[in-house]
Amino acid sequence: MISATEILNANVLIVDDQPSNVLLLEEILREAGYTRVSSTMDPHAVAALHRQNRYDLILLDLQMPGMDGFQVMENLKAIETEGYIPVLVITAQPAHKLQALQAGAKDFVSKPFDLTEVKTRIHNMLEVRLLHRRLDNYNKVLEQTVQERTAELRISEARFRALTELASDWYWESDEHQRVTKVSGPILDMLGIQLGASIDEARVLQGSGWNEAERAELQANIKARRPFIDFPFSRLNPDGSRQYFRASGEPIFDQSCRFIGYRGIGVEVVGVMLSAVPA
Repeated sequence: MISATEILNANVLIVDDQPSNVLLLEEILREAGYTRVSSTMDPHAVAALHRQNRYDLILLDLQMPGMDGFQVMENLKAIETEGYIPVLVITAQPAHKLQALQAGAKDFVSKPFDLTEVKTRIHNMLEVRLLHRRLDNYNKVLEQTVQERTAELRISEARFRALTELASDWYWESDEHQRVTKVSGPILDMLGIQLGASIDEARVLQGSGWNEAERAELQANIKARRPFIDFPFSRLNPDGSRQYFRASGEPIFDQSCRFIGYRGIGVEVVGVMLSAVPA
């Protein structure tokens, strides 16, 4: 909520070509406790004044010589690019009220002034204006924060991927159904695993020279949602040679502690015999 102090400290401009009207409105506002009230009798100066001071409320007379209130509002639209013109029009012509609202004014005060009506409409419009400004500032801060966090995440992800690639041959992720969802490195070609395929599919792990005892142990770890480090596994190639690998992985859980898959890294061990279960 907007406090009474914030409303009374709002920046208000009175625009009227009649000195008596200006003095009356200044007196009404100051007696009500408003502390930042200024005025001008030159409608041509309003746009420049608003660009400099960004008033929370402009009390604008519609009928002025040289430039009427409608022309002043058109000039203000070029400054308030987001479309909110903080104008409360002053008019003695009932027919002008709807036209003023259609031109962008947010409310109106009728002449001759009713003191209670004037103070109430000014208070209500300032409250709405300050709430609008607070929301706008909050959205800008939120947008900036999101942009900063997104940039940080991208940097962290790039750093993580770089370190992963330096420390391993491949990085992998799988979902709760053991389908491979993300890979980095030559794992697809090296192991014959297809993106989107299940790690446990027979066409991938069975009938391709994989050590079934090692596969069973790995599946037991995954089924139990256990992390594994440097797990050794191997396969027999069609030419009779054997490939050896080590893989590490950890289970992934969402914020509600629901298991959603695994992620990890792996390396091909070249020229090193692992203490793996014989094929």
